Amino acid sequence: MNIFASCFRHAAVAMLAIAMLGIALPAQAASKTEIDAKVRATLTVFYDKVPAGRELARKAAGILVFPEVFKAGLVVGGEYGEGALLVHHKIVGYYSTVSASVGFQLGAQIKSQVILFMTREALNSFRRSEGWKVGVDGSVALATLGAGGAIDSDTLRKPVIGFIFSNKGLMYNLNFEGSKITRLKK
Repeated sequence: MNIFASCFRHAAVAMLAIAMLGIALPAQAASKTEIDAKVRATLTVFYDKVPAGRELARKAAGILVFPEVFKAGLVVGGEYGEGALLVHHKIVGYYSTVSASVGFQLGAQIKSQVILFMTREALNSFRRSEGWKVGVDGSVALATLGAGGAIDSDTLRKPVIGFIFSNKGLMYNLNFEGSKITRLKK
């Protein structure tokens, strides 16, 4: 089977999975106003769920927030979300995140992602890119909480720190690898 047919088959399976699972994907891109409101609400949840979140955000050169990342899969999976980049607590740009995966998976979920650029260099590298791919153009250290809610000290020294959470708290065994983040024209 040629590569085109294989890709088409995988895409068809993914779309069928989404349809079978009844996932309500956004019919159209969110407006700036909608994204702004969701970003602010997500940051409030982040500060409540992550004890060191507010202090880390104060130290960060920039904060990229994806309030709702929709993920669905049935063997082939995909995820998509829209968010905004904040510098000095002001929204300076809008972005999308997209990734695909193959392997055993069944189901759907919505999660939030917060990525903190802890150095000016890391933020500038991100902003200069046309499409920033995690693991290729830069790595994101996934933060996990240890005893007493403390973040691992090695993670705190990384130039880019990421958090993935739901309304129930931080989510584990997830990562940012393979996600492509692209600036949106809004």
